[in-house]
Amino acid sequence: MKVAPHPLFWLFFLALSAVFTGCKEDTDSPDPDVKKGKVALEFENVVGDSPLELNSVTPYSTPSNEDFKVTIFRYYISNIKLKRADGTEFIQPNSYYLLDQAREASLKFTIPDVPVGNYNSLTFTLGVDTTRNTGGAQTGALAISDMFWTWDTGYIFTKMEGSSTQAPNKALVFHIGGNSNRKVVSPAMNNRVIQVRESRTPGVHVRADVLRMFTGPEIILFSKTNNVMGGDDAVRVAKNQAAGMFTVSAVDTEYTE
Repeated sequence: MKVAPHPLFWLFFLALSAVFTGCKEDTDSPDPDVKKGKVALEFENVVGDSPLELNSVTPYSTPSNEDFKVTIFRYYISNIKLKRADGTEFIQPNSYYLLDQAREASLKFTIPDVPVGNYNSLTFTLGVDTTRNTGGAQTGALAISDMFWTWDTGYIFTKMEGSSTQAPNKALVFHIGGNSNRKVVSPAMNNRVIQVRESRTPGVHVRADVLRMFTGPEIILFSKTNNVMGGDDAVRVAKNQAAGMFTVSAVDTEYTE
């Protein structure tokens, strides 16, 4: 003989079902209160305290008193992150940028859909991540160009070419790439805060100093090291780049070009 469940059982069951259903809806639904803004990034390539000028009439000088001129200066940055003081991060998806001194427009871009808040840290990768680096022909900033070696070797993360009277054949070629030379960079903010709001777009000004490729943890002398396309010398240059090539020079509350 079957005994029917007590009426209180059904009341308990229905109440429990409502609780679990409510929890699932709260988890799956997007938060309608999240407001978003934009952040403008502007890069300035320099040589010490001077703006970088391609094919300059007057040569630049390294701390080792070697002269040089620059004809090409390009580099990839990717995987841009912004972090709040509480540790929460915004990571821009599929962020790959090729910055080229010969193309002024490439040195400025805007990051969309950044949650409103105050951010005190900027991080990006100098180079291209492993998956995309050897992923073959791609589009956008990663379209095949003279910044790409081969499908299994990948991209040139930084390309600097020029000349120096100290180099044996006067030419300088620095092509830095390879997964081991990809560097994550977090330039010091020096207590600056990136204030993201719906109503205005803050601007972050970043300097990239060519000189820091040749000085820092490793001293690069053009008389000895002047044609780099991989190997130990590329590792040395990449180490210098990570140690201080990039700095945040200013943060604007509202960006204006």
